Amino acid sequence: MISYTSLNSYLKATFGCKVYKIALNGGFTCPNRDGTKDDRGCIFCSLGGSGEFAGDPALGITEQIEQGKKLVGDKIKDGKFIAYFQAFTNTYAPVDRLRELYEEAIRHPDIVILSIATRPDCLPEEVLDLLEELNRTKPVWIELGLQTIHERTAEYIRRGYPLSDYDRAARELQQRGIQVITHVILGLPGETTEDIKETVSYVVNSGANGIKLQLLHILEGTDLAEEYRLGKVKVLEFEEYIELVKECVALIPPEVVIHRLTGDGDKKILIAPEWSANKKKVLNRLRQELNKT
Repeated sequence: MISYTSLNSYLKATFGCKVYKIALNGGFTCPNRDGTKDDRGCIFCSLGGSGEFAGDPALGITEQIEQGKKLVGDKIKDGKFIAYFQAFTNTYAPVDRLRELYEEAIRHPDIVILSIATRPDCLPEEVLDLLEELNRTKPVWIELGLQTIHERTAEYIRRGYPLSDYDRAARELQQRGIQVITHVILGLPGETTEDIKETVSYVVNSGANGIKLQLLHILEGTDLAEEYRLGKVKVLEFEEYIELVKECVALIPPEVVIHRLTGDGDKKILIAPEWSANKKKVLNRLRQELNKT
């Protein structure tokens, strides 16, 4: 058995009830899309900025939260919720706009955590000050899209910032008492198992409070999809992924919460791997393997 701490177990131990994440869309963009650094986005990122499951940006934050609660009404009766700003780069806006959105989410009585997905290079001092202030009201989590520590891969996927930016962001957030959750993509083109394990170990040693292990998806409308169709990119097979996750989880100590063991691309735009569309099957197999004695 590989000992690890899942997000569900952490949340139940912390809040004493089921806590469900509601994905929100604050209408943001990204410096990799608006021309500041690039206008094409990361090579794997969908047109929706990885926010296909997020709320409708035409609605207010409170309305999105209420919609999200209704969607999981049968699953969660007396629980609480995480307000998760998911689509694009969710600290990439004037601080007054960020305050307006974050405070609306945090004021909702059923929200117990504010979770914000962003890039390490989009956390200026005034935004860090705001996050520190809000963290005194309710816990604030910052989810950093690192994906890999290897510069050759980072350049290929057009990440647009150096590893030192991640180091700085993680350090400054931790100094302010804000939890850091780091995203890592498994199966990036050209990376070996050892490359991926090096990234996971680096994240653990960076002091991150949590980690997300994300399977690489090939999604329609991305430059990666074109590479895949040309035969330049391969995706992981089901059994390969299971073994890879096992090796990665073995490197993660129980004090680092595992927020995700895989991920599911929107089936309407998912090209590969096809097996990943059955997320329940993947998760069941992963848990079975991790719990083997």
